[in-house]
Amino acid sequence: MTSPAPVPAGPAPASRLAAAAMDPYQLRPDEIEAPPSTLTSALGRIGPGVILAAAIVGSGELIATTTLGAQVGYVALWVILVSCVAKPVIQAEMGRYTIATGETSLEAFDRVPGPRAGASWLVWAWAIMVTVSLLQIGGMYGGLAQVMHMAVPAVPVRVWVVLWFAITAALLLRGGYSRIEGISMVQVALFALFTVLAAVVLMRMPEYFSWSDVSTGLTFDLPPQGLATAVAVFGITGVGATELVMYPYWCVEKGYARFTGAYDGSSAWTARARGWIAVMRLDIICSLVIYTVSTVAFFLLGAGVLHAQGLVPAAGDLIPTLSRLYTGTLGAWAIWPFYAGAIATLYSTIFSATAAHARSYADMCRIMGRFERDDYAARLRYQRALVIALCVVPAGLYLLIESAVVMVILGGVAQALMLPLIGIGTIYLRHRRLPQAVAPGAFQTMALWGTTALCLAAMVYYAVLTASR
Repeated sequence: MTSPAPVPAGPAPASRLAAAAMDPYQLRPDEIEAPPSTLTSALGRIGPGVILAAAIVGSGELIATTTLGAQVGYVALWVILVSCVAKPVIQAEMGRYTIATGETSLEAFDRVPGPRAGASWLVWAWAIMVTVSLLQIGGMYGGLAQVMHMAVPAVPVRVWVVLWFAITAALLLRGGYSRIEGISMVQVALFALFTVLAAVVLMRMPEYFSWSDVSTGLTFDLPPQGLATAVAVFGITGVGATELVMYPYWCVEKGYARFTGAYDGSSAWTARARGWIAVMRLDIICSLVIYTVSTVAFFLLGAGVLHAQGLVPAAGDLIPTLSRLYTGTLGAWAIWPFYAGAIATLYSTIFSATAAHARSYADMCRIMGRFERDDYAARLRYQRALVIALCVVPAGLYLLIESAVVMVILGGVAQALMLPLIGIGTIYLRHRRLPQAVAPGAFQTMALWGTTALCLAAMVYYAVLTASR
């Protein structure tokens, strides 16, 4: 295990020195901090999971899971639950590695053996996956524009798409971690309310919902016609491949690695690392509860109501269909809470994912030698340029394709195919690079291997079935 590259000696421009003073990616002795000692104080230090929940509860929950429920009914409920519960095992081990080493996700992936072309094969696999998953973000722009067009019909959908990517760029170009976390908290609160509203809708429809129907979704059965969507949902819902890579970046910017300090083999370092890893696990649990409840609520809405009526959302009718469900059961007043919740749910993915992808793409540029690791001013310049690109490209893709459902599912399949590769890389890091003083126990290690095997088996099964058609 090696420490992050030291800051080179010698003179540096004043702007670079100023940026270095606030660089969250460097481990400095003056920022070492003892972990919180009580549950209450630990809850006050969570935050990366909130940003992740804001990214998760969007495309997967409102579009992909609702579509899966509409296609196959309750029978695929187990896919949702397994997806939400299994993948945090990999997330926790990636977070553990980052806290112990100070390395970001892509820095860690760059250490995985295998072919290289300026960066590791796993870094390139991530880059390809994220590029394809921009379709998913484009689908979010389309869904969001549909909601806004319903609220303000005088403004066309295409104009709303352009307005929202301009708003996103403006928010992210001058916003650091604190702004992103604060906006994410507001979004999480709004879509939590939206989830409660969805549950109320279901309870007012006994002809479409019963607990006996729900129990049929726990039988591990899956109709063939829903397999492609199920794989996409497995890739998107819960912690998808993009969120797995995002999470360590937010752990770094929150300060967990800086508070732990550089690895020195001491018992004091081990105690700090274990303490901040415990905070990280609490952060993961809190976000897991948020996105699992939301995901299940939206899936049941699709399975119970849309499937029973034979309605499967298509290119431009997802949002209008969902809005009719709310107003038809709760009354006309429900349209405005629906608008607010749908906007928060859809925009949370756009906002959080764009912020994270700009950081990780900038990190890839650094890995390929575009700037030094300690040059935070250069990192920020790359991030800002990438924010613009990551707003323009997905919005442009939606204007070209104009099918939010198809775009989200294609992005989900790309994420699902990446999951086993991330699991394999994490296994390598756990056994070859992680300081043994903070290595997980036997049960957690077995869970990491098991989850990776599950992801690999699902992707192989999907590939074989697709090839045979």
